Amino acid sequence: MSTLNTKDLGVELANHVATVEIRRPPHNFFDIDLIRQIAETYETLDTLADCRAILLCAEGKNFCAGANFGASDAGGAKDSSQGSLSNDLYRQAVRIFRCKKPVVAAVQGAAIGGGLGLAVSADFRVTCPEGRFSANFTKLGFHPGFGLTVTLPRLLGEQRAALLCLSSRRIDGVQAAAWGLADECVPLEELRPTALKLAAELASCAPLAVMSTRATLRVGLADRIAMQTDHELAEQNWLRTTADWAEGIKATAERREPNFTGA
Repeated sequence: MSTLNTKDLGVELANHVATVEIRRPPHNFFDIDLIRQIAETYETLDTLADCRAILLCAEGKNFCAGANFGASDAGGAKDSSQGSLSNDLYRQAVRIFRCKKPVVAAVQGAAIGGGLGLAVSADFRVTCPEGRFSANFTKLGFHPGFGLTVTLPRLLGEQRAALLCLSSRRIDGVQAAAWGLADECVPLEELRPTALKLAAELASCAPLAVMSTRATLRVGLADRIAMQTDHELAEQNWLRTTADWAEGIKATAERREPNFTGA
């Protein structure tokens, strides 16, 4: 599937499973351009009858360690507070949620912030004990995004979702599987083969029936994500003006605990 390869994605189609690999190692930070590439790849795969399931994975140490809007190209901005870019990001994210084929994510290392949002856009997640999952927004003086205020309660229930979102707690792959955030937790060396096996299991079923059943199970989800990301963005925009946001970013850069003042 060399024709589907992009600057940051490798795409291979074999035995009815399309492997979509993020290639920004070691941390696979995302920006708008990467999310757009994933959305466009999914939309193309939706048109291919030979593709019945998708495996989303990543090169390197981490699945996706969060956002990087430090680039000055079309995929980012030196000032990540620019609302138009965030609007575009979430429009691309909604396109990902509108994918018609089932998606299995293989999550090694960090799935942090928006990287967690990308991981939970998939139908299923396979991880390893070294997996690290965190909606770390409040540690940055920020509000969750990427539709996590919809997807986490849907996966975990309201109580555990609130615990993750409000505390910015990080959990490992073992706990993620115990809570239902991941569907399987296997040794790191078995991660990709196990995720591929699950995708192949989905692909072995009647493709029209799988797509129909999946659409029923996820009915209205992409529309809810579209509405909720509008709200998430509004909250993020005003929080970007606060001293706590500046302190959260500075503390992260300096690798220290933030000193929030509520201002």
